[in-house]
Amino acid sequence: VQLQASGGGLVQPGGSLGLSCTTSGITFNLYTMGWFRQAPGKQRELVATITTDGITNYAGFVEGRFTIFRDNAGSTVTLQMNSLKPEDTAVYFCNANWRVRWNYWGQGTQVTVSS
Repeated sequence: VQLQASGGGLVQPGGSLGLSCTTSGITFNLYTMGWFRQAPGKQRELVATITTDGITNYAGFVEGRFTIFRDNAGSTVTLQMNSLKPEDTAVYFCNANWRVRWNYWGQGTQVTVSS
């Protein structure tokens, strides 16, 4: 199983980034897909999830700034982040979960929001 995240980088406050996660080795349309993040010295936290039916869930700090969507044909999940803030700086991880037991993580991609 592989989850390959890409799209991180350095962006100024107020800017936008799109993170993509391409998967292989799983039956993608069975899995709830999600993005988590971990800032230095902090625990990993949920950012957003999307179920197999396309139902989305966002952490409170997202405040309408981020959108998660999935492409079942391409086995890809994307997180579009707008109006980024310095406190969004973290390593962002892609996650795939099916029935709790089957849970996989990508390698993480760094997002830095700084002027």
